[in-house]
Amino acid sequence: MKTIFAAHALLSAGLAENVRLHISENGVIDRVETGVMPAGEEVSGMSKLICPAPANLHSHAFQRAMAGMTEVRQKGKDSFWTWRELMYRFLGRLNPEQVQAIAALVYMEMLEAGYASVGEFHYLHHQADGMPYADLPEMSQRIFAAASQTGIGLTHLPVLYSYGGAGQQQLSGGQLRFGNDLERHLRLIEEASKALPSFLPTDCKVGIAPHSLRATNPEQLREIAQAFAGQPVHIHISEQMKEVEAVKEWLGARPIEWLLDNVEVGSNWCLIHATHMTTEETVAMAKAGVVAGLCPITEANLGDGIFNGPTFLEAGGVYGIGSDSNLRISLSEELRILEYSQRLRDQSRNVMLCGEGAVGTAMYQAAAKGGAQALARQTGELKEGYLADVVAIETDRVEFTGLRPDQYIDYWIFAGDDRVVTDVWSAGRHMVKDGVHIHRASIAAKYREQLAVLLEAA
Repeated sequence: MKTIFAAHALLSAGLAENVRLHISENGVIDRVETGVMPAGEEVSGMSKLICPAPANLHSHAFQRAMAGMTEVRQKGKDSFWTWRELMYRFLGRLNPEQVQAIAALVYMEMLEAGYASVGEFHYLHHQADGMPYADLPEMSQRIFAAASQTGIGLTHLPVLYSYGGAGQQQLSGGQLRFGNDLERHLRLIEEASKALPSFLPTDCKVGIAPHSLRATNPEQLREIAQAFAGQPVHIHISEQMKEVEAVKEWLGARPIEWLLDNVEVGSNWCLIHATHMTTEETVAMAKAGVVAGLCPITEANLGDGIFNGPTFLEAGGVYGIGSDSNLRISLSEELRILEYSQRLRDQSRNVMLCGEGAVGTAMYQAAAKGGAQALARQTGELKEGYLADVVAIETDRVEFTGLRPDQYIDYWIFAGDDRVVTDVWSAGRHMVKDGVHIHRASIAAKYREQLAVLLEAA
């Protein structure tokens, strides 16, 4: 039995003092004690706060290697769509070994930022010309290998991408690497699911991700909803107004409106980038019980739009956060930008909370629970029977001077950064110690090696 002790812990009922977690061999919290004293545990002393480590619910791992390459203004107006063309050209060169090296770096950085698990929205399935690899789930297995090396909890979400645009347009260019009809895609998922146990522990799983309404069709979505009832289903939903208008012209309704009215969605669904919603759509989405998957750093970088936060919360909505393009991986900054975007729009403060209380702490707990729901992962709280996804932050740093314990998380989110993170466990696996991933040197070296090969071939 492994134990973790900290002077303070964020439990379901609030902040508790002198807490010990007892963790079983399968990475589950067996018992939670409060009001005890340290006895040589892995995290001990009186200067730690432990919290449930959230899930990063939306990642495109390979895009991490593009960070810093697309911030150059081109002739005309830059947009998500011009960025997408650059992304297509970049991914055309990637081979499986490079994808694995990039994903390992990304997952390492996520753990060092305080995340314990990830939902990999994985659509890079085939060779550059669209031909499948001899082993159909080759690229999925590369993601499994990266997750295994880093120890992160993985919910793998192979992306169904059948069409090049709304109205069942043909795939072209960079999209060819993504393309599957539903039959082949289900076969890919089946083969990936069979392979997963040879790479990863039992807290990891496979779901599905119909890319978007524009890349699928109504028949596929209805079949997926039926076949994957109770399993994780993620979908890009209304990231750009051009997308909203194209879907409305094709199907006669806006994306969220059409999906909720025509497909049986529920709490196992996660709607990514719900940045363009009417009030009616916002309320309906909340009441459907789906998770809103928000990626504020990427949404700001790509000029997507701003989530309708207050209305969604008032209707009882559930949300989580993800790092999407991975150009910057920061748990605290995702939450900070989410709140600040609401403040800028509404010219108000402390928006992402119904009622009174500490906004940063409330957002943190909401994102932890919402991310767990989105990944179908028994976590999001420090309680008996839940996976030991735990993050520890150092509260003896000089910047915490003068703060009460109930202000630590608010400081982390609104004034600090992820350098305060000292330790992270994923299902009891102690992967970050003293702020550094235990395999950082070898992961970073492999990334450097593979990026040099990639750039030399450019």
